[in-house]
Amino acid sequence: MKLPEFKDLILFEDEDYVVINKPPFLATLDERFGGAPNILRLAREQYDDIQACHRLDKETSGSLALAKNPAAYRHLAMQFEDRQVKKVYHAVSWGVHEYEGLEVDRSIETTTKGKARLAYKGKPAVTLVRTLETYARHTLLECQPITGRMHQIRLHLAYLQAPIVGDTMYGGDNFYLSSLKKKFNMKQGEEEQPFIKRFALHARQLTFSLLNGEPITVEAPYPKDFRVLVENMQQYR
Repeated sequence: MKLPEFKDLILFEDEDYVVINKPPFLATLDERFGGAPNILRLAREQYDDIQACHRLDKETSGSLALAKNPAAYRHLAMQFEDRQVKKVYHAVSWGVHEYEGLEVDRSIETTTKGKARLAYKGKPAVTLVRTLETYARHTLLECQPITGRMHQIRLHLAYLQAPIVGDTMYGGDNFYLSSLKKKFNMKQGEEEQPFIKRFALHARQLTFSLLNGEPITVEAPYPKDFRVLVENMQQYR
């Protein structure tokens, strides 16, 4: 994977914050093993004291906020703690679903294997789900997590029997273009690859208050793999 230039990821910047469009397949912070590149390492090549204010799963793309100084970090951390930050995600799910402001309220607990599960004794978790577009066999969903539990959107959509395309951990099969294209032909000896090589989840919008109290909403455009997936779905409604 070719590493991006950090400056090319920036969607918004002032003296306190940087909001970027995180590409997929790049972790937010250091992972447990090894010294693989990550967003924070790239950022610290340009900003000495920068910190990530939250994190996105490695495969998830989209809007991610970083703070340039301790005061800015504390300010946004308090907003996250008080659930004042609005996060909007887009996901392509399996199945055709019509949701209008559906509230999913199912507690979540983490397990020892880097996974999470729905559990009555877990921590409270709430997600609002709305349909944006429906296709032949899939749906583009808008998901707004009110809480911030591990794998929350992925688990809640699986609970709705609308697992995310490519999310094999939580019941979302890979998507192959041949399932839509009747005249799809592979070269002899080649094996068809999944159309998107990750789970189809994108952090579309992030809304929070700057240090001066001014609210800001930053929207992250789809990366190429997510955009092309949606465009192909739209062709086969």
